[in-house]
Amino acid sequence: MPHPTDPPRIERYVPVDHAKVDFAGGFWESWTETVRKVTVPSQHRRLDEEGFLEVLDFHLPPAPLVRPIQPSGLSMQHFFDSDFGKWIEAASYTLKSHPDPALEAKIDAIVEKLASGQMRDGYLNSWFIRREPEKRWTNLRDLHEMYSMGHLLEGAVAHFEATGKRRFLEMMIRAVDHIIDTFGPEPGKLRGYDAHEEIEIALVKLYRVTGDERHLGLARFFVDERGRQPSYYDDEARRRGKDPKDYIFEDYSYSQAHMPVREQTRVVGHAVRAMYLFSAMADVAAETGDRTLLSACDRLFDNLTGRQLYVTGGLGPTQANEGFTREYDLPNATAYAETCAAVALAFWGHRMAQIDLDGRFTDHVELALFNGALSGISRDGEHYFYENVLESHGGNRRWKWHYCPCCPTNIARLIASLGSYFYTTRANELAVHLYGANTTEAVLGDTVVKLAQETNYPWGGDVRLSLSPAAPKRFALRLRIPGWCRTASLSMNGETVPLEVGKGYATVIREWRAGDEVCISFDMPVERLYANPEVGEDAGRVALKRGPVVYCVEETDTGFAPQKLRLPADAPLAATFEPELLGGAATLAGEAKKAVEAGWSAALYRTAPPDLEPVAFKAIPYHLWANRAPGGMLVWLVEA
Repeated sequence: MPHPTDPPRIERYVPVDHAKVDFAGGFWESWTETVRKVTVPSQHRRLDEEGFLEVLDFHLPPAPLVRPIQPSGLSMQHFFDSDFGKWIEAASYTLKSHPDPALEAKIDAIVEKLASGQMRDGYLNSWFIRREPEKRWTNLRDLHEMYSMGHLLEGAVAHFEATGKRRFLEMMIRAVDHIIDTFGPEPGKLRGYDAHEEIEIALVKLYRVTGDERHLGLARFFVDERGRQPSYYDDEARRRGKDPKDYIFEDYSYSQAHMPVREQTRVVGHAVRAMYLFSAMADVAAETGDRTLLSACDRLFDNLTGRQLYVTGGLGPTQANEGFTREYDLPNATAYAETCAAVALAFWGHRMAQIDLDGRFTDHVELALFNGALSGISRDGEHYFYENVLESHGGNRRWKWHYCPCCPTNIARLIASLGSYFYTTRANELAVHLYGANTTEAVLGDTVVKLAQETNYPWGGDVRLSLSPAAPKRFALRLRIPGWCRTASLSMNGETVPLEVGKGYATVIREWRAGDEVCISFDMPVERLYANPEVGEDAGRVALKRGPVVYCVEETDTGFAPQKLRLPADAPLAATFEPELLGGAATLAGEAKKAVEAGWSAALYRTAPPDLEPVAFKAIPYHLWANRAPGGMLVWLVEA
């Protein structure tokens, strides 16, 4: 419940409903349509074929595990419910804009299976109900109990908002009521929180639907309680008869539970967990006015983007903890950079920009969208990457499903809801965060404003925005000027106007009328990026970027391993749009050199460097790699 001394809630920028954004004719049209027509249906088939849906047959004895228990005590099957929740969420996003009775029936069938197993007290988790009911709430550190419920809750909210059906929503409200009865600071309750953050995000989404302060209060409790000493996980382990030191990840920084969240200064531990936590902190801050949480988010965002982020927007360099090691540790060939982590970075940046209209947040949303997240799904919409390396020797191929298939449904729900990332409104303000051909409508006060973007972004930097308010309306139009852009220009109804930029956004305030037109042009040259000298892996190397898109070189185009390529420092590079390349993309081309094998015989080392011969080379967008023939790939090229 709110306290009388709480600061006022922050008047945040509210996203425009994703279903009101139509991407017809632009870059995102084919991606959103592929997710709707291919990805969502094929993921349901995978859930069935891989034995996931069987775990919801509560009336039958449990079948043998399809995912064995690991040395940590965790089976991937512990959190199968989370995949149902994310799939329902993604499917519901598509339903909201494109009603589909057959798809809706598939969702309803899963909901009814879940309903058949929900316990009288509201508890809902297929693993514990069917296999270990006596162990409910005994191991929050390892077993993802609330994490799974959180994803089910997000799915229920999306389903309600898409269809108006309350069945699933009411089920999950009962589950939340049970959690409220079980956890909290009150005497007799458990002061615990799930080691895998997620439910906090879901609870704020639920609060925004119900207005029930208990839902917000529970999210706040979980955020505030994390990292409090002595650790709940130590007490919990002792109650299980275990030594708290017998922990596979050694300390609780793995779950960002090593110290209270407001005291944390460096992003540590499991990358997805961290991004979910920081997203939740931003949500709670927005609803409670808690600027101490915002200060922590600002500090941690700067640490991530200034010292621990891949040039692609990927994050988390190692498989060992699926997350962070030391600052500036950014290996390429062994990069983990889980797709879910880049997706969750977009979640976090999106939320921060709703509170503080600062381009640095949306710049990183855009970076992840076009690169480290989008690389996680194939152009055909049904093959995936879990890890997103920045260098390959040919052994990395996309898969139809994964042993731990969290990423497919995560990238699906991001793309299916993408429209909500483009525009936000607040009072008499309309903010444009992302660019790409689309039409939409927003409501400012009592006035509907129709808006259309005409552009071939990200392949070109010219954007025409046409605005048509239902009646003349004075408001502020805020246009993000991307951080990668060195030169931009703005015109209003054909007249050049000064470009005044604050915190990454240009503002035009006027009385807008139907037919008003704003044109903005972003210079989009090919740029060479160099890594901080602390990143030893990239010494002597260069990455290529044009606009928001990072590029790579594939063996499919060079005909030889791209590790042999040497790019002269003064080599001119040109961009060309290739309409037949994987749905159409701008590629980069230029003259480079190749290190040749001649003269080495059987020698592994010699005193003379390799001979170089001139070659033409082509670079393609990183998000498109591994969609053609197998072969090597390289983002950071050796500069000669």
